[in-house]
Amino acid sequence: MTDALSDVLEAQAAEQRRRTLRILLRQPLLTSRDRQKFSDVRKHAGWLAEWFGREAGWPVQIDHSVARLRKMMPSHHDGSRAAQSGKVPFGRRRYVLTCLALAALERAESQVTLGWLVSRVVLLSREGELAAAGMTFTLQTREERADLVAVAKLLLEIGILSRVAGDEQAFVNDTGDALYDVERAVLSVLLIARRGPSTVTAATTEERLAALTGEAFPATEDGRNRAIRHSLTRRLLDDPVLYYADISPDERAYLERQRGPLLRRLTEATGLIAESRAEGIALLDPTGEATDLGMPEEGTDGHATLLLAEFLADRLRAGRSGPVTLDVLTAHMAVLVNAHRSHWRKDATLPGGERALTVQAVRRLAALGLAQDGPAGIVPLPALARFGYGEPLLTGMTGNDD
Repeated sequence: MTDALSDVLEAQAAEQRRRTLRILLRQPLLTSRDRQKFSDVRKHAGWLAEWFGREAGWPVQIDHSVARLRKMMPSHHDGSRAAQSGKVPFGRRRYVLTCLALAALERAESQVTLGWLVSRVVLLSREGELAAAGMTFTLQTREERADLVAVAKLLLEIGILSRVAGDEQAFVNDTGDALYDVERAVLSVLLIARRGPSTVTAATTEERLAALTGEAFPATEDGRNRAIRHSLTRRLLDDPVLYYADISPDERAYLERQRGPLLRRLTEATGLIAESRAEGIALLDPTGEATDLGMPEEGTDGHATLLLAEFLADRLRAGRSGPVTLDVLTAHMAVLVNAHRSHWRKDATLPGGERALTVQAVRRLAALGLAQDGPAGIVPLPALARFGYGEPLLTGMTGNDD
């Protein structure tokens, strides 16, 4: 009886650990505002730090108010999963504004207004080489003010700011302001770098990123294998799909030798399910707890994305794997809009709505590793063949009302 109870308790503890691991994968910056999740993560802090450090080389920092999984990306070239506050993903301009806002908050009092943040961002933007790079900010136009409001909302979502009073939209309309508390504990753990940015003297962006994130491993076979294992684990945990075509020959050779043990360790610890195909590997999330972007999803955007995926997948199955221009996809989306206008939202059926739907769908497919948006057009990727749209099957009622 005692052994059976011990087995049950151990199974429950193992599942709790899996859940906290999935929580941190989806929310690598977690604050005590999310009480239940934060409490669960903090309970298993030691195990999480040990597991992530060993398997992925990702440090974990957990204290009384913040849990931070310090993810280090295997590549700096994937721009498909931009930050987003609202419907519009962040572009270069908003990212620059975010960095300027964070620099201003580093030197701020414990409370700031959005108006103060605007004035500091404008001052900081006049320093250095931003103007020479074509980045100037006056934040006097409605569009520029809306950009900074999007930044403020992102910082609210992350937990760096907490709204005390006011409203961002009133600031955009020039009819009011917003007051925030600055959460310094969260701000202090936001940056992930192996060294201080001020110590980097490299000239190009690529060199600066390499200097900020570069890791040193022993020049031994064990050190090389650990570097490869960390790189592959990071891709498997953080990317929707790991394609063999995207990894180095050394990484491919390591996978051929160690794929079984590697996937077993990852699936046992996370509860994710490994799917291996000729083109690559994906870790599927049956719980949805580690998934920030899913497919299929409900609503007009989700339906339109699935239908466009079916169109591209059909081309892939027919051996037509070459790029498809955005104009071709938009024309196909126009046909879909006409066919589904009775149950799609109204703005999607207005003139130009098909273009917006197409851009949104392509962005989602790229973020999910199902397509690649390149200079020549949109290229369907092998994992897209998993998706198809089936007509609903309606079953008859029994007529029994009991």
